[in-house]
Amino acid sequence: MTTRVERVEFRQILPLRALFLQEMNAQVRYDACHARGWSDSYLLWVDGAAVGYGSIKGEEIADRDTVFEFFVLPSFRDRSSHLFRELLSASGAGRIECQSNDASLSAQLFEHARDIGSEVVLFADHAVTAHAIADASVRRRRDDDVPFPHGSEPVGDFVLEVGGDVVATGGFLLHYNAPFADLYMETREDRRRQGFASLLLQEVKRECYLAGRVPAARCNLRNVASRGALRRAGMRECGFMLRGAVAVR
Repeated sequence: MTTRVERVEFRQILPLRALFLQEMNAQVRYDACHARGWSDSYLLWVDGAAVGYGSIKGEEIADRDTVFEFFVLPSFRDRSSHLFRELLSASGAGRIECQSNDASLSAQLFEHARDIGSEVVLFADHAVTAHAIADASVRRRRDDDVPFPHGSEPVGDFVLEVGGDVVATGGFLLHYNAPFADLYMETREDRRRQGFASLLLQEVKRECYLAGRVPAARCNLRNVASRGALRRAGMRECGFMLRGAVAVR
């Protein structure tokens, strides 16, 4: 077999990427890198036929140093390791970052990288919950609302108020592969660990489905409070973001 790797325009990998997304059937964290022009695309060829693709992003937008997508058609997966080495050589990528629920790229990560670690846990929807807190209600944010200062998340489209006092905000982001959306929320510091985050997430999940999207989420591994809130809102851990430095080309 003759193999080669060719850098191409993003549109040229779209048919193969559609198969990748279908096979993943999960939120792809870095999906927006393509639309925003933050990635380089490579077609993988075997005997003159395009059988897969690889995508390279950068920790900084100008850099293209990290493989973050890699897909090979099932009938050519016995050549995956060889094609991946050729992708590394053609792109010069020195890092690999992938979701652990992406079996194809995870396999290449553990074969070709060292110093593998994770800082982010991924969540998928799992169960319907029915939390309720006396005097607490969730509604859409109004123009006249005065949100509390946010430290890590944007002010959401939905607010949780207690007696007219906004104590948490949240929403869902749509710049991910359809039908998935990314949940986020933040609770005012003095009202944390009182169940408000789980109640808000529960209601935002409902709104997400009404918008025709499937809720997903992610958070830092060390953020025990947020992980607990997501679990109590019916989400479950479905994977981790893995990173490693290329050890073998």
